[in-house]
Amino acid sequence: MHTSSGRWLLGLALALTTAILWGLLPVVMKEVLKGMDAYTVTWYRFTVAGVCLFSYLYLKGKLPRFKNFGYKGYLLLLLAMLGLLGNYVTYMMGLNLLTPGTTQLMMQIGQIMLIVSSVIIFKESFNHVQVMAVIILLVGFLLFFNQRLIELLTSLGSYTIGIIILVISSMLWTGYALCQKQLLVHWNSMQILMMIYLGSSLFLFPTSHPSQITQLTSLQFWLLVFSCANTIIAYGAFAEALAHWEASKVTATLAIAPLVTFIGATVGAFFWPAYFIADSLNILAYLGAIIVVMGSALVALSPIVMQKIKARRKQTNYSQLS
Repeated sequence: MHTSSGRWLLGLALALTTAILWGLLPVVMKEVLKGMDAYTVTWYRFTVAGVCLFSYLYLKGKLPRFKNFGYKGYLLLLLAMLGLLGNYVTYMMGLNLLTPGTTQLMMQIGQIMLIVSSVIIFKESFNHVQVMAVIILLVGFLLFFNQRLIELLTSLGSYTIGIIILVISSMLWTGYALCQKQLLVHWNSMQILMMIYLGSSLFLFPTSHPSQITQLTSLQFWLLVFSCANTIIAYGAFAEALAHWEASKVTATLAIAPLVTFIGATVGAFFWPAYFIADSLNILAYLGAIIVVMGSALVALSPIVMQKIKARRKQTNYSQLS
């Protein structure tokens, strides 16, 4: 099993970078989807990222080697590719039906799935405080959807379909993240991502329409460029964060991404209302969004808190005995 390097400060900085970039992504991609379908957007993001990483690794003489890789390694690589590919496409499909804020908040489900899976597979800790945090998170979701709860439970409209798609997207992302973490035993993060990006690009090519790029407006084109750069930097930072920090702690940091999305969408809609969409929510929904973020962070950070509490208790008991 892969173990973290212990360089937690570097892991924190990388996780923060990922959270900010992921938070901004749905805000800008909503505009790109007006002129390009989800498959083509994803194909461009994978292709550009894959070519850039290949060029960098080739120049550095660090292209991945398959010596002693084994069939388990190939299986993990395939599963990681299918997981990230499926996540990208379904994320875009969900974003096309929902607002950026709702889309990003729903992806918090993936963070929780990653924590639970890490407990089972990588034997990371999970305590009663985390159980309470998950309950808090579920309450937050109920409050967030208070305006659309009846619609979600009684009909299968575009809003409900979008939510279902994003739940599937979260599951696929969790599978990718787990495979990515274990693949670090064989390759470094950039080598893994290069293989995933190039493999996914080839897989998506028959369903994509690259010529759609000529139909984009100038703004949409540059936002597409941003999304491609986002792919390289955000996932590279995420993969490196997993190499230096425990998955649970990385996940806690990623919990701020929805707040970045809500703020970004609000600012964009205020200055450029023709291009950006802010969420139309009541006070309970905003409160629910904050609770979801807090619950996600608490789930991940509670092991650290519990460890410190136990250490203080031991120190207090030792002092009393002395």
